[in-house]
Amino acid sequence: MGVFAATLCAFREDESLDEAGLRAYIRELAAVPGLKGLVPNGHTGEIMSLREKERADVTRIVAEEVESSGKRLKVISGVCGEGSLSAIDQAIAAKKAGADAILLMPPHHWLRFGRSSAEAVGFIADVAEGADIDIVIHQYPAWTKAGCTLKEMIEMVKIPRVKCIKMGTRDMARWLWDHEQLRAARPDLSIITCHDEYLLPTLLEAGDGALIGFAGFAPKLMIELVHACLEGDLPRAKKAQQTVAPLARLIYNFGEPGCAAHQRMKVAKWLMGQFPSPVFRRPVRPLPQAEVQRLREGLQALGMKAVNQGKGDWLQTIAVGNHRRKSRKEKQT
Repeated sequence: MGVFAATLCAFREDESLDEAGLRAYIRELAAVPGLKGLVPNGHTGEIMSLREKERADVTRIVAEEVESSGKRLKVISGVCGEGSLSAIDQAIAAKKAGADAILLMPPHHWLRFGRSSAEAVGFIADVAEGADIDIVIHQYPAWTKAGCTLKEMIEMVKIPRVKCIKMGTRDMARWLWDHEQLRAARPDLSIITCHDEYLLPTLLEAGDGALIGFAGFAPKLMIELVHACLEGDLPRAKKAQQTVAPLARLIYNFGEPGCAAHQRMKVAKWLMGQFPSPVFRRPVRPLPQAEVQRLREGLQALGMKAVNQGKGDWLQTIAVGNHRRKSRKEKQT
């Protein structure tokens, strides 16, 4: 398959969606040779902070820019609902907005309370039947209550609308075994890694490609690494990894991809002048000045220009936004 880039989302200082900025970012990303698709509304794209209408708006913007580019890129929109009906509604909205498929996340109340196998499999079946759109299953880490067992995944891939699993188990002892058993159960199934921090070993062992936020940050580097692995070119893959690894350490800070890493990714891309704004939606707060400086120095040490200095009190960004919201509210009353 290849590389699918989970995309960032652009916001203005008042936290409103920056459509022009998002379009410019997507145009630049879509022009990169070698990408197979774009994935808005993932965790990288701050799906949790987006209203449901905004999720559809983001999908529409991405789909329109992909169509304008003339590239044959898939648009896979993230869907995260706490119940089957909510997820179906989001999936239908994504389909109407131009998505080719959805990246279906599990209901997040499962992370605390857990669920039965019937509920886990049934949720996928509900959305497949209710929305009639192709599905990429988002497999969560094995240490969470929302992660699926191999037996559950084998049942899920029997559903015709399920075309792919984004394998985020993060249990390296399971990775190859799960891949082999799922491929045996359904030979035409695509299995892609989302292990940004284990990209080289997962791809060398197995996998058809990668769906990663890092590809929305440094797409050319990710394409080179992923394709070297898929083509079995170990020297080339190791050479690419030597470039990727220090940048990944700067962004992921030896952790899993998560909100903090996605914020550092957005700020770093803004520092390089490649993203319109560093604003991350609340409840996330602006990065401390010391962390911004660390990112700037890290980028420069890797030979990347930091054209935006990011000087001043970063809390001012939030203060300006809050002031504007307060002013609008006062005018309305």
